[in-house]
Amino acid sequence: MTSPSDDSSPARPSPRRDPEPSVLGPVGERVPDVERIAVLRANALGDFIFVLPALDALRSAYRSAEIVLLGAPWHAALWRDRPGPVDRVLVVPATPGIRDPGPGESPGDVPAFLAAARAERFDLALQVHGGGGNSNPFVAGLGARVTAGLRAEGAPPLDRWLRYVYYQHEVIRYLEVAALVGAPATTITPALAVTAADRAEAAAVLGEPTRPRVALHPGATDTRRRWPPERFAEVARELTGDGYEVLVTGTPAEQETVDAVVAAAGVPVRPQVGTLSLGALAAAYADCALVVSNDTGPLHLAAAVGAPTVGVFWVGNLINGASPLRGRHRPIAAWTTHCPVCGVDCTPGIYPHRPGDGECPHRVSFVADVPAAEVVEAARELLTPPPATR
Repeated sequence: MTSPSDDSSPARPSPRRDPEPSVLGPVGERVPDVERIAVLRANALGDFIFVLPALDALRSAYRSAEIVLLGAPWHAALWRDRPGPVDRVLVVPATPGIRDPGPGESPGDVPAFLAAARAERFDLALQVHGGGGNSNPFVAGLGARVTAGLRAEGAPPLDRWLRYVYYQHEVIRYLEVAALVGAPATTITPALAVTAADRAEAAAVLGEPTRPRVALHPGATDTRRRWPPERFAEVARELTGDGYEVLVTGTPAEQETVDAVVAAAGVPVRPQVGTLSLGALAAAYADCALVVSNDTGPLHLAAAVGAPTVGVFWVGNLINGASPLRGRHRPIAAWTTHCPVCGVDCTPGIYPHRPGDGECPHRVSFVADVPAAEVVEAARELLTPPPATR
């Protein structure tokens, strides 16, 4: 359920020990004469949404600098002609701990990429990608005047660094990295602009709504984060009965899960699997009265484009990823800590002084204990206008 503590390393970090003596550098001091900034963040959608406030902080502190995101091909597609803090995307090569290869993609040429990157003459290079075991040497290889980022146990240091501590909200984690180079937070709320092209594509696929829409997203890459399809189906029935048009979104890899929700719902819903680009999906969510989802990238995308959300979270992920705002977001926590199959306590990997081995091979849902009634109740609360606005 947890996010990787260090690039693509196991989900739970080893016990913390004091690092070797080091200096953090002049924490908080702005670096002079900065013309170009590299930021490494080449992982998944939700991971990128979490780093948006740190990018906003960099843009505010270094207004005339070019901010270059070192990301994946999908970052380049998403950021084409989109306003925001990223000026340009450099696609990093597929290599362990930096970026997983796409379908049919071969491992990339890291030395050639770093040689080309050094020719860009970056003044700052930030590692907001993980614990640094793989990513810190990569960032150091960019040849920037000043490097900064996170550092888990055993990872090499950068010029300015912070210890990677697992349980910390992801947004705050990356804001602290930005602060290392004199870029204080300007917001804690991730925000992504929706373009006219996004809206046009969404409208071409979905048409104009005849009644308010809600979207359900029942997939998640980690199967332990998936709320059962029949629970999403129950939510679909209730909200359809309330007069809402219900979309069920998913990636092609989640077709089976979406099909299960549609079959169990027993009411007309609109499955949308692979029909929308990421930008169009953002536009579709922005026009929804509510998005209900597992803890996965589309949930965080929906929040970033302004949609109210109800998210189903495993308790550990709630600490690290759920929005702290309650005006329009309701994270629902599952408190399961023992594997539903073998009963192993899955917390000692993070708390090594507690009994149990903390690991098991099973990938069944750890959020199945969340009742549909709780999600429906939260959804209706957000869908009901406050008395002052009626």
